[in-house]
Formats: sequence, C-alpha cells, structure tokens
Amino acid sequence: MRTPDQAGAAERTAAAPAESPSAGRRADEFSARRRGAVRTYFYTHPRVMDVVVVLVYLIAGSGALLGSSTERLWIHLILLAATAVVLMFRRDRPLTVVVIIAIFEIMALALIPNSSNVGVGLWFALYAVAARYQAVLSFTVAAVATAPLVLYTLLYYQYPSDLIVANGPSLVESLIITVIALVLANVIATGLGASVRRGREHEAELRRWAIRNAQLASVAERNRIAREMHDVVAHSLTVMVALSDGAAVVVKRDPSKAQEVLGQLSQTGRTALTDMRRVLGVLRDDDAARRSPQPDHTDLGALMEGFRQAGLPLSFTQAGPILPRDPALSLTVYRIVQESLTNVLRYGTAVSRVQVLIENNPEAGLLKVRVYDDGHGSINASLGSGQGIVGMRERAGIYAGTVDAGPVPRGGWQVDAVMHLGTESQQ
Repeated sequence: MRTPDQAGAAERTAAAPAESPSAGRRADEFSARRRGAVRTYFYTHPRVMDVVVVLVYLIAGSGALLGSSTERLWIHLILLAATAVVLMFRRDRPLTVVVIIAIFEIMALALIPNSSNVGVGLWFALYAVAARYQAVLSFTVAAVATAPLVLYTLLYYQYPSDLIVANGPSLVESLIITVIALVLANVIATGLGASVRRGREHEAELRRWAIRNAQLASVAERNRIAREMHDVVAHSLTVMVALSDGAAVVVKRDPSKAQEVLGQLSQTGRTALTDMRRVLGVLRDDDAARRSPQPDHTDLGALMEGFRQAGLPLSFTQAGPILPRDPALSLTVYRIVQESLTNVLRYGTAVSRVQVLIENNPEAGLLKVRVYDDGHGSINASLGSGQGIVGMRERAGIYAGTVDAGPVPRGGWQVDAVMHLGTESQQ
C-alpha cells in the first residue's frame, strides 16, 4: 500500500513574516525620490511646515496694517495673532480649527472691512481638513465654512467707498466678484488638500504592495527551500539506508563488494551535505558566491547509477531530442525522477523492474516523464508524509503541467508527469 497523496500542509502553510522592513524602507526611499528634497524635508518635519504656514499667513496679513487706523490696528493685530496661534493646531484638530478661523474671518470682515488677509487663514484650515478626511466630508466642511462668509458679504458687508472706481464695477458687482473669488479660493484650497491626500494614500498603497510582495516572495522561498530539503533528505537517507542494508548483507560473503558499497554510502552522505548547504545557503547572502549550481539534466546518469547501487533494477530510455537548455526545467525533471525513484526504494517490495522514460516532443510542445515499477508496495503507510507528490505537482505546475501517481491495473506503481513547454521554448 502506498502513502496517500496528502495536502502537503507544511509547504502550504508557511507563515508570512510579520513585517518586511527592507521592503518598506525601499518603498519609502522611492516615495522620497518622487517628492524631491524640499518636500521630503517638510514631510519628515511637519512642525517646521506648520511654522512656514503661519509665517506665510502673517506676511499675507501684514499689508493691511499699513492702512489701518489705531483702533482697527489693534483689532487687526489681535485677530492676526489669534489666527496664527490657531493655525499651529491645524494638523491635530483640523475641524476645530476650521470652525474657529471661520468665526475669525467674519469678525475680520465686520471690524476691518479693508483687510487684505480675509480668507487666507481659512484656506490653510480647509487644506488641512481635506488632507485628513474623505473628499465628501472635506467639501461639505468647505461649503459650511464658506456659506456664512458669503451671506455676510452679500447682506451686511460695507464695501469701502474708496475702493469703488469710477466707470468700474458697481457696488453690487464688486460684492459678487468678491464672493466668487472667496468661493473659488476655498474650493481650490480644499481641492489641493484632497489631491495631497490621494497622493499619500497612493504612496501608502505602494508601500503595502511592496511589503506584501516581499512577504509572498519570502513564503515562496521558504516553500522552495522546504521542497528542496524534502527532496535532498528523503532521497539521500533512503539511498543510504538501502546501501547500509546491502553492506550488512555482503560484508561477510564479499568484503570487497561491501567496501565498495560503503564507499558509495559515504559519497551519498557527502553529496547530501553539499546539497543541504546549497539549499540553506539562500538564507545567507555572504555565501551566495560559494553555492554549488543546481543539478541539471547531465546529473540524471549519476542519479540513476546511485539508485542502481542501492539495488534498484533500473532501466532508462530517452525519446526525442535532448532537453532545452533551461536550468529550471532540468531541475524539475531531475527532482521528479529523483522523488519517484526514492518512493520506489522506500515503499516498493519485490521490485524486479523499474523503468524511467523521458519523452521530449518539440512539435507538440510536450515533455513527458514516466517512472514505472512492478513492485507490490509497502504495507506501512505511515512512512511518508505525502509531500513528495505534492512537490512534484507544484514543480510541474510551473510549466502548466500535471502529475498523476498511483497503482496501475497490471500491478506496480506509475508516475506520469506532463509539462507543456510550447514549441518556441525548445528552439
């Protein structure tokens, strides 16, 4: 009885890392390059930006001080200072700041009709709201904050008579122009904030995407390492057990043959250690230059000779042209043959014939690998985990292929792997 094809839970449930600081750092560096040096500085020093905003507001409002009377000058200074202080909190409490500054703006219109900074503080406040909240809420807040200013301007604002130019716009026209300019300025400020918010959301999404990709790559790499380790350990230990059993049988009858088998046993162990170092070497960057290359199709002969030494009556047939020069494909074929023969060696009993067939059909774009034995199978189904067959199917799946493994009606066990290479990839 063969080991049933199980889910391969160890390979499929590898936990993603909790975080990927290197991926996040690269995403942050990319965003910083997009923003430029100046914007990046203000982005990383938000309080400095708050000070700059306050200074811009103070400069915008300083022009009105020149033409103000003494009484209005003090009122102007108080409102100017109060608005500047409130603006320092626009990042922390944007909605509250909008309400307070909207009240200050109406007071400025009522007490200082010729003030040149009307609306400037509200622009910065509305920008902060739009940069924090969704567009629907931001424009709603902008409309609510603008409506009192518009109504007061149209109904109660005393337009300075010295600003009415002969042959120019009338008083009503001047009020309408003022209202239009006020509304447009507030809409533009809100739109700029909404645009900045979308940009930040886009950068955050890019960062999350980079981290997710790094996590998926890490999981894939862990799965690959687990699959490689399974192939290396299962194959090598199975061959070594078979060789040691054979050596124990012939040691008294044919010492020279036993010595040869022990030499093959030692060589198999050394090869296993080398393969394990190569597979685990991906976890250490400093060993990258010293890693051995992956097995390719030229190793199939040595692989099968090792199984023959372990006692398998093995025959090999290759039909069609040689395999394409694709290291990944060669490794896939190598591992499928290795896993299939390992299963025969581990689970097969009374095996008198093992056939390996590799058929390459470039015209159809197909590569077939078949491993058949005529054994009866092991009675111990707990020897394996079922991950080997899962691993073969995952390898074949890279080439849109399939792997069917199971008993055959005439007796024995057969593995059929079919991979779709396409006609162009074999040229």
